[in-house]
Amino acid sequence: MMGSARAASRWLVGLLAVVLAGLSGYAVFGSWRQAGIVSELAVDSANTDAYQQAAYLVSWEMALIQASMREPDGEERRQLPDVYSQAQRAMAYMAEVDVEDEELTSGIVRAHRDLRPRITDYLRLLDQDDMEAAEEVLEDSIEPVISEIMSTVLAEQQHHLGDHADKQTAGRGESGRLFWGSVLTFAVSLAVLLLFALSSRRHRRQVEALAATDVLTGLPNRNAFTGRTKLALAEDASHRRRPDRERLGRATVLVVNLDGFRDVNEQLGHRMGDRLLTHVAQRLRASVRDHDFVARLGGDEFAVLLRDADPAIGEDIAARLTGAFAAPFVIDDFTVDLEVSIGVATAGPGEDAPAVLRHADTAMNIAKQQRLGFRRFTVGATDDSNARLGLLGDLRRALDAGDEITLHYQPKTALADGALAGVEALARWQHPTKGPISPGAFIPVLEATTLIHRFTDQVLAQALEQARLWLNAGHRIPVAVNISTRSLLDTGFPERLAALLRQTGVPGDQLCIEVTEHSIMSDPNTAIETLHRIRGLGVKTSIDDYGTGYSSMTYLRLLPLDELKIDRSFVQDLSRDPGNRALVASTVELGHNLGLTVVAEGIEDAETLTALRDIGCDLAQGFHLARPMTAETLTRSLARPRALAA
Repeated sequence: MMGSARAASRWLVGLLAVVLAGLSGYAVFGSWRQAGIVSELAVDSANTDAYQQAAYLVSWEMALIQASMREPDGEERRQLPDVYSQAQRAMAYMAEVDVEDEELTSGIVRAHRDLRPRITDYLRLLDQDDMEAAEEVLEDSIEPVISEIMSTVLAEQQHHLGDHADKQTAGRGESGRLFWGSVLTFAVSLAVLLLFALSSRRHRRQVEALAATDVLTGLPNRNAFTGRTKLALAEDASHRRRPDRERLGRATVLVVNLDGFRDVNEQLGHRMGDRLLTHVAQRLRASVRDHDFVARLGGDEFAVLLRDADPAIGEDIAARLTGAFAAPFVIDDFTVDLEVSIGVATAGPGEDAPAVLRHADTAMNIAKQQRLGFRRFTVGATDDSNARLGLLGDLRRALDAGDEITLHYQPKTALADGALAGVEALARWQHPTKGPISPGAFIPVLEATTLIHRFTDQVLAQALEQARLWLNAGHRIPVAVNISTRSLLDTGFPERLAALLRQTGVPGDQLCIEVTEHSIMSDPNTAIETLHRIRGLGVKTSIDDYGTGYSSMTYLRLLPLDELKIDRSFVQDLSRDPGNRALVASTVELGHNLGLTVVAEGIEDAETLTALRDIGCDLAQGFHLARPMTAETLTRSLARPRALAA
């Protein structure tokens, strides 16, 4: 029995020894196998990192190239050569570590290397200030190549990530099978996998954060704001289905637009504009509550998401934001005053995030056009917006047709002898189904779009063709045409005007271009340059509605003007209001001292006409003298001239 027990014991020990030896061998094999898997993971990780680094540097390179277009002498331009070299080295390393795809990676390296002369040409064109050619090189030769490189690099990165994931799965299976035989190997494998998972998660969070952040201001971007608004609307819908749940408050969106920001960019440069936007972001964030969500939608437009049981709080926040911009922004030695236009919209049942944003944007545009500061969206606002869009479509069709927009002419009469001194061309629109549409209804719609250029050119062509007909009939009748701010600030307008003069054969002095104080003061330097170019064509220039704007004496002296028109608001009650009479008299004296012809608008009665004659005004215009009339009616009246109304 004892011998049998010892034999059994030895057999068991031997068996255990064999099992232990087998387990040890299996552990050694497992360790070797696991080491192989870890090695393969490391190679894939290096490949993935190499592609990721290359993608990041190429993306940075593209951003610097595009930034150089906006600011050729900026810091981004100086960084570009170094970033290009880093990107080239990163791609060379990518080709070195990814030996399996040598042909593909070598092609990427060559494509990026071949970009260098194109980038050099692009920078040379920027230095020559040839922005149009530089933009063509950028769009045709640089952006497509970089886009193709990025697509290939990212696709290859995803391929390696897929291989990496497959090998991770194999590693976990092997670790499970070897767990009891090789605890140490499993621990090492687990540590490697854990570290990789943490690294991937951290990288994913960084990418997600960058995708949801406005790089310039650090605020959430449009995508993040839309996502947060969708979440708020979903929570609100859930509360309506389950009233027992705690309610966070209805979603209200504020769209905030900076008035006059374009002037900052044009006059102080985009670098100053970008710095101003960062200050605006800080002020917006400081002006709302901690739980309010502030984002930059793009350009000079921001948004705020509120969650309040009482939607009227939106007006309170809008008023707070409007007040926050009462103080100027001080950046270096520059002081910049900005105002804001704010649209407020509260989400209604069933509305999605794009609809709420659109409603707030509609209200903001109305606030901007009417200079209200802020406005809450109403259903009527949508109707107004839709009506404007419909009217704009009709206007485009009318301009294409060419016969719906016609001109009436209102005479300008010399106060000294009652003679016809000229006419002002006034646009009229006969809609085919709606009938006559007032200029006050369609001109503002045109001025908000580039259609105003086609409209202005069409009106000028009609006016000059009529002036040519009058000249052919022996009548020298100067024609005045009003132009908008957009036309005055359009650098191509003088050339188009010169072409129309050549086409019709009308001498320049038979045309007068009328502009308002507001259009001049919106960009004085450009306006003065344009008026000088118009004056160089022999065309006369007139400042319309004088007294209603904010032009200074200095600008009035610098402007190349021939005529000054006193606004009707000063002419009315002239014979009964000593204050108005004194203002008009001083304006007439100022105009004469500057060598200008002075015209009074809005003459409604004989007493006003007499008072203007006594003051020494040169020309008069108004319903008391003559209403606007067709060219045919005016031509017939030339055969039977009337004496000036007493």
